[in-house]
Amino acid sequence: MTIPKDPVMLLSFINTQLRDFYPDLEELCASLSLEQGELKEKLALIDYHYDKGKNQFV
Repeated sequence: MTIPKDPVMLLSFINTQLRDFYPDLEELCASLSLEQGELKEKLALIDYHYDKGKNQFV
């Protein structure tokens, strides 16, 4: 699966995946072979951070 490179499109994609398919960020990253730290850094560039309670980047 190819994930979007644009941070805004990536945000939408990741939050949709978290909402529809994954109970948490760890499982999403493991399933999609993503580096959790890199994903968090990329979304932090547009001021979004993972909220474990909401299971979304907000």
